[in-house]
Amino acid sequence: MGRKGILIVVSGFSGAGKGTLMKELVRAYDHYALSVSMTTRAPRLGETEGKEYFFVTHEAFEEEIRREGLVEYARYCDNYYGTPREYVERQLEKGKDVILEIEIQGALKVKEKFPTALLMFVMPPSAAELKKRLVGRGTESPEVIARRLARAGEEAEGIEQYDFIVINDKLEECVGKMHSLIQAAHDAPGRNKEFIENMRKELEALQ
Repeated sequence: MGRKGILIVVSGFSGAGKGTLMKELVRAYDHYALSVSMTTRAPRLGETEGKEYFFVTHEAFEEEIRREGLVEYARYCDNYYGTPREYVERQLEKGKDVILEIEIQGALKVKEKFPTALLMFVMPPSAAELKKRLVGRGTESPEVIARRLARAGEEAEGIEQYDFIVINDKLEECVGKMHSLIQAAHDAPGRNKEFIENMRKELEALQ
């Protein structure tokens, strides 16, 4: 049977290493696609249309909202960010597993629209390690780090609603683990309804 891709939603604390994990997963295995978001913010230096983002006007974005062309969207600092449904569905039809990196509220909205989506939450091995990684970046002030740690405490409230948690300790091991969990998820009955139905019909025809 031609295997359809599944939508994988990855969330996690800021500093848990989600971005690095996603890039490594896409690099190591060729059947993953990172979802490209649509935004109304201006491109930054070096950003390419269709690679980092699809850049659109406010009017075009609001038209997408009206015609339900987005899987989910949010508004930050006067700009919209969202996931184009068409892009995701096209990749899934091609058999690609599409990875979407978003926060908890968005993830649960996606689950409502795509009940077969797989939700994964990336966590550090400990809170102390999370703080160490945030400090180690060397890019943020102590106030920003304190805010991110407080936010992590709030985000920890919704983790039970995810399918799997992934502890990001050693990068390569973590990538391998994520890949195995995603492959196993392909074989869940809920993601193989068509195959099951066909099998039932074939069995009936044999009787």
